[in-house]
Amino acid sequence: MQQRDGPIELRINPLAPMRQVEGATQEVVIVGAGLGGLSAAMHLAGGGRSVTVLERELIPGGRAGRKTISTPEGNYEFDTGPTVLTMPDLIADCFHAIGEELSDWLTLEPLDSLYRAFYPDGSVMNVYADTERMAQEITGVIGPEEAAGYRRYVDFVSELYRYEMGDFIDRNIDSPLDLLTTNLARLTAIGGFRRLAPKVAQYLKDPRTQRVFSFQSMYAGLSPYDALAIYAVIAYMDSVAGVFVPKGGMHAVPQAMAAAAQAHGVTFRYGVDVASVERAHDRATAVITTEGERIAADVVVLNPDVPVAFRELLGLEPWSIRRLKYSPSCFLMLAGSSAHYEAIAHHNIHFGRAWRGVFDDIIKDRRLMSDPSLLVSNPTFSDRALAPPGKEIYYVLLPTPNLDADIDWTVESPRYREEVCRLLEARGYRDFTANIQVEDITTPLDWQHRGMERGAPFASAHTFLQTGPFRPSNLWGQNIVFTGSGTRPGVGVPMVLVSGKLAAERIMGVSTPRRTS
Repeated sequence: MQQRDGPIELRINPLAPMRQVEGATQEVVIVGAGLGGLSAAMHLAGGGRSVTVLERELIPGGRAGRKTISTPEGNYEFDTGPTVLTMPDLIADCFHAIGEELSDWLTLEPLDSLYRAFYPDGSVMNVYADTERMAQEITGVIGPEEAAGYRRYVDFVSELYRYEMGDFIDRNIDSPLDLLTTNLARLTAIGGFRRLAPKVAQYLKDPRTQRVFSFQSMYAGLSPYDALAIYAVIAYMDSVAGVFVPKGGMHAVPQAMAAAAQAHGVTFRYGVDVASVERAHDRATAVITTEGERIAADVVVLNPDVPVAFRELLGLEPWSIRRLKYSPSCFLMLAGSSAHYEAIAHHNIHFGRAWRGVFDDIIKDRRLMSDPSLLVSNPTFSDRALAPPGKEIYYVLLPTPNLDADIDWTVESPRYREEVCRLLEARGYRDFTANIQVEDITTPLDWQHRGMERGAPFASAHTFLQTGPFRPSNLWGQNIVFTGSGTRPGVGVPMVLVSGKLAAERIMGVSTPRRTS
C-alpha cells in the first residue's frame, strides 16, 4: 500500500522542555499489543523508528480482546473488553501518523441512540449525541426546564473538553508546574475542580438525567460524589461527541491498527511471553522471553498494567507504585442467546433505585451492590455477523469491588451468576437464563489472572493524587517508557490511545499535532 505524507513534527515548547529518552532511539521493542502499545507503534513507525511488538496472546488487542465460541450453528464472536467506542479522531490520529486514512482500514458507524436508560419508575430515556434531539427527548420524558438545563450542561462539558484536551490530556506533563496555564485558570473559573455530582446538579435537577450524565465517573474509578467535575469530560466524549460501532466488533479496532502498522514496517511477534527487561542500572538493554531469547533494544515500551510491569518485568516496586489505590472491578457475563428483546438498543443502562448507595457499596464498603445498576450491550443489534443466524450476543457488566474486598470469587462466581440472571429477568429480559446457548464469565479474580492489578480492569483510580503529574509517569530511567491506562493520561479507550502517542513523543522528543478526519 502506497504511503502518504505523514504529519509534520513540531518541537516541544523549549521554555518547558519535555523529559525524553536518553541515547539512541532507533530500535524500539514494545511489550504488549494492547491499544496503547499499538498506538505507540504506529506513531513510532511514522517517526522512522524500527519497531518490534511482542505479544503473549495470538492476536492483538490486549484488554480489547476477542473470544470465539463455536457451535454447530456458527460462531459467537465476543469482545472481551471495552464495548463503548468514542472519539474516533484519536484512532484516526494513529493512522495519520503513518500516512494512512482510518476509513481505508476500519468501518465505523455512529450509533443513533448512544444509550437507552431504563429507570426503576418505569420511564425510559434514549441518549443522543445531537443536542437538540436530546433536548427534545428530555422534554418528552421530563420537561422543558430540564431540557434547558441540559443545553447549559452541554455548554459546560464542551468548555471542559476545550480547556482540558491540549493542556492536560494530550500532553506529557513532568511537574505540577506544567499545569500552570491559562486553561487551568479557565477550568477553575467554570468550576472544574468542584465535586462532580453537585456540579451536574447545578444544571440538571432530575435524578434521571443526573445519573445518565454522571455515571461515567465510574470509568475513572470514583463515585460522582467524590470525583472532580473535570471528569465530566468523559460525558462529553460519549454523550456529546457520540458513540460509534466498528464493523466486526470492538476487536476490529486493534486488528486494523496492527495490520496498518505491519504494512508500514512494524514487526509483530505473537505467542511470545516476556519474562524480564534486561537492565544496566536504569537503562534497558534488551528484553528476555520466557524461552530465554534475548531481544536487544535501544528503547523498551511496556504496555502491561504499570504495577505488574514494574514488579514482574523490572523486578521493582517503587513507593510511587505501592501507594496506588485502585478502581472498582466488574463482573462480566458474555452470553450467546436465542432470545431477542425488542425494547432494548445497542447499549442499555438499567438503573436501580439506589444511586449514591451503589458507590458506597462498591467503593467504601467493598461489597456487592445491594440494589444493582448494570450495563447490557447487544452487539448483534448493530452487527448480525457476530453471532450465528437468528442468535444474539449480550454483554452484561456489573461493577463490583476489586480484590481488596474480602470476597472469594471461586465460591461467589456461580452464586452471583445466578443472581445476575434473576436480576436480568426482573429487569425485562424474559426467560434470559433458559435461552442462553453459550456463555463466558469474567470475575475480578479472572481480571487479575489476565494481568490487571487487584483485578481492576480500570486500573488505578483517578483520585486527585493519582491524576496528571501525580499519576505514574510514562518514563522511567533513561529509556523505559510506559503506555496504557495505568499511566498518563489515564483510563478509557480515548486516553489509552493518547497514552501511546505520548509514549512515542517521549522517545522521539517531538510533539505530533492532532489531525482530525
